[in-house]
Amino acid sequence: MLIELNVRFNRIMLLNNLIIFLQIVEKGSLVAASRDCGLSSSTVSERLAALEAHFGVVLLNRTTRAISLTDEGRALVEGAKLILGEVEDLESRIRFGAQTLSGTIRISAPCDLGRAIVAPEIDRFLLDHPAISIELLLSDGFVDVVGQGIDIALRFGAITDSSLRVRTLSKKQRIVCASPSYLEKHGTPNKPEDLKTHNCLVMRFGENLDNSWRFQGEINGQERAASKMVTVRGDRVTNDGELARQWCLKGFGIILKSELDVGPDIQAGRLVSLLSEYRPPAIPLQMLFPPSRAQPRRVREFADKLATRFHSVEINNS
Repeated sequence: MLIELNVRFNRIMLLNNLIIFLQIVEKGSLVAASRDCGLSSSTVSERLAALEAHFGVVLLNRTTRAISLTDEGRALVEGAKLILGEVEDLESRIRFGAQTLSGTIRISAPCDLGRAIVAPEIDRFLLDHPAISIELLLSDGFVDVVGQGIDIALRFGAITDSSLRVRTLSKKQRIVCASPSYLEKHGTPNKPEDLKTHNCLVMRFGENLDNSWRFQGEINGQERAASKMVTVRGDRVTNDGELARQWCLKGFGIILKSELDVGPDIQAGRLVSLLSEYRPPAIPLQMLFPPSRAQPRRVREFADKLATRFHSVEINNS
């Protein structure tokens, strides 16, 4: 009997230590995790040491300034999220009934897409599921889905991390556009090469500067000339897509943005679509998930809601 109780106690401690480990990873430091958990820094450090001793591996590389996950640590993040998510789902089904969803969902999305589409969808989802809490992280740059404990990430374009699970939602057109006031003052470009003489508002994605704009070539009946690349420049660069859009609306320059971001502005006449005969290639909108075998039901259901929302978005930007 004593041995059985000891085994149960160790399992409970393991679950508690996994919770603390995820807090350390999400908060980025032992000190921040200790504040969030209501424990002393020494206690959190001891719990982490106990977890590493249990598995016999180093989970975090620690320096005086930062922590980073080892390969084993990244694997444990995924396993811990899966186990704790299933425990949370089980408790929800037992306590509140099989149809009740509870727990936290962490979502990463580009800034303007997150504000315009994801945030309203969150509002609707939380009305139907009041026991859910959602953390929305807005960023146009690189996001470590595993390291930051993200459940769902939305990103445009090709995905370089092959370990992530990818759900392609749809391909969205990128549109070159400017405000009527800018065009009145500086003229309208008629072909991609004309952009070299215009002030273009450039996005930065992490270390990459998005100043090489690709066009599919002029349309001649049903045929299209070979694609071409134009290097643009301007007096404003930002890593915030919403700020780039606001600069464009104020007449500061020309931008290249997804139809999801600028379609409503074009429909309302606040922006003008340019170079319609030289459309840039459409790029896929992807929904990314950590590489675990299963997801909590709350994550699956919200992902389905988002997918339905994005498939329903039809924008006339011609």
